[in-house]
Amino acid sequence: MFDTNNTPTVSLIADNRLKTSSTRNACKLCAPLGASLVFKGIEGCVPLIHGSQGCSTYIRRYMISHYKEPVDIASTNFSEESAVFGGGANFFTGIENIIQQYHPKVIGIATTCLSETIGEDVPGLIRDYTEQYSDASTPEFINASTPSYCGTHINGFQEACISTVAHYAQKNDCQDHINLFPGFVSPADIRHLKEIVTDMNIDATIFPDYSQTLDNVHTNEYELIPSGGTPVKRLQMTGNARATIEFGTVFNKGNSRKKSIHQVNSAGEWLETNCDVPRKALTLPIGIEATDRFFQTLAQLSGNETPAKYQAERGRLIDAYVDAHKYLFGKRVVLYGEEDLVIALTIFLLEIGMKPVLVASGATGGTIKKALAPYLNEADEPIVADSSDFATIRELMKDLKADILIGNSKGYYISREFKIPLVRLGFPIHDRLGASRIHHIGYRGTQELFDRIVNALIEYKQENSPVGYKYI
Repeated sequence: MFDTNNTPTVSLIADNRLKTSSTRNACKLCAPLGASLVFKGIEGCVPLIHGSQGCSTYIRRYMISHYKEPVDIASTNFSEESAVFGGGANFFTGIENIIQQYHPKVIGIATTCLSETIGEDVPGLIRDYTEQYSDASTPEFINASTPSYCGTHINGFQEACISTVAHYAQKNDCQDHINLFPGFVSPADIRHLKEIVTDMNIDATIFPDYSQTLDNVHTNEYELIPSGGTPVKRLQMTGNARATIEFGTVFNKGNSRKKSIHQVNSAGEWLETNCDVPRKALTLPIGIEATDRFFQTLAQLSGNETPAKYQAERGRLIDAYVDAHKYLFGKRVVLYGEEDLVIALTIFLLEIGMKPVLVASGATGGTIKKALAPYLNEADEPIVADSSDFATIRELMKDLKADILIGNSKGYYISREFKIPLVRLGFPIHDRLGASRIHHIGYRGTQELFDRIVNALIEYKQENSPVGYKYI
């Protein structure tokens, strides 16, 4: 329904979401983007988008702008003819071009809405290619089914993780190492996880590992395939690990075709079902309570105590909570982004005395509200708006009197309109430098995030004071 200005009208429905006739500035990204990120976290891998050239261009643009690194993603470049008669010829040509130019160890193939809609049999195309052209130089192929009409970029991320583990994992006698699947975190977070497991003397396979490939050192010559990534040998070892730690409480619902193959919702669940590797699912370790659980889990699996330096980081974080409580208590927060991120952030904000009033995500399914239920009472309960877009967030905010906005840079125009500070977090961050170096997790990441939130509020108050001040 439209008003006299020919714009879609909105209205509140029972679960506090706005009912609209269309998506307006979506609070999510496409599924092949998430899959491409996973493939960039495999050593020697080149991602290939089986679909139109525009899909790969859009993904490259978003990843380059966020990570400030070159990102090569190939495309089978569908034309009108391919859409009618199939993309088999384009697929073979694309594979040959990648091999000739990049000489990869692995090609990660993500499908798109177009290739899925016309019913492309990618496993069949891979089989046909290997039968006709296979030789010693032929890379391995991983296929993830990632049409965007089946989910968000996080669904694509999880689907690629499942497909990769299912392709490589070998079930052998249990060994002494563990698997650590961090989910969609920053390269800096992955480096911090490596530091933690090294300090605790734990042998861990971290997947995906794009800590170098998407935040690499400067090189004199351009690297066609950046160094770094989880080695294939380590991926093969995931099937005989002692246990899997998997960050996240919301996992892939899967589309019907893939569901019949995997029958699982996450890579950790696949290993538990098929390789008898015990799985421990944890919320993203943001905040003291969540980080405590992570270190306790590591200690239980390894038999080693948490090193003194992390205990000191925890103590300094508690002290910071006390120091800044007067600036944060009762402040009203709107946050948005990926489901697992906003769930972890909501729990953290409640821990430090802030009041989330709107928790929004472009994902569907009502899983956020269910995950947050144990942490909320009736007085604290925020509006949970899944299946949301930024126009919906803006409309809901009109009556919420929010003090601060937390999320990616796509919410900047809302913070500008409402004249409240924006703490940039998550993906994408297009209007600031250093997104790949933001810490979110652990005591250290929580400390940095805590300081950013406090200082954003102090700066806002300082800049909007009629007299100004130099001391707090």
